[in-house]
Amino acid sequence: MTDRPKVAAFGQVDPTDNRELGDWRSKYTDPEARRGIRVEAAYVGFLLAFVPLVMLVLWLGYPKGWLKLDDARYAILLRYALAWLAGVLGGTLYDAKWLYHTVARQLWHLDRRIWRLFTPHISGGLAFVVVSLVASGVLRIFDRRAIESNAMVVGISFLVGYFSDSAIAKLAEVAETLFGTSRSREKHAPTTTASVRRPEDNP
Repeated sequence: MTDRPKVAAFGQVDPTDNRELGDWRSKYTDPEARRGIRVEAAYVGFLLAFVPLVMLVLWLGYPKGWLKLDDARYAILLRYALAWLAGVLGGTLYDAKWLYHTVARQLWHLDRRIWRLFTPHISGGLAFVVVSLVASGVLRIFDRRAIESNAMVVGISFLVGYFSDSAIAKLAEVAETLFGTSRSREKHAPTTTASVRRPEDNP
């Protein structure tokens, strides 16, 4: 089996993207690839604009009148809606970083599209669950009173969304504690000698 060529590191480690000075043209010459990249960039850009807008509408309290909710019920709705949306926002920023790094490094391909499409929404669901577990007292990484602050809910949920892999690992620990489940950790051995850094390894 032949080794793949070494790929430049992500982030600030190697900002050249394996290019010579003055080489500014896109390496993606196939029209289908260019169209796919534009579609995904538009999708991520839409989420980056839409999610904060929905958070603003919720914060201003418009749904309270639309749904005819009292203050107590709207406070609960606002808390968990902000948790979900802030998680989506965190996942979207992570998704955007992954997208521009992989395009620049010529690692973009269609087979990871499903991952890029669903990552923000998975992050939102995880953030919602984490805030719910904190509120219930099951997950004691934060004081239950901490999530009485909407700003804290947004901050925690954003971090959960951005670092969703770590959040999943923590939830796995909670599941093992509650239900006694035991799952062996998979060890992924590198398939080549190429040294490839992930986008999350660098800012």
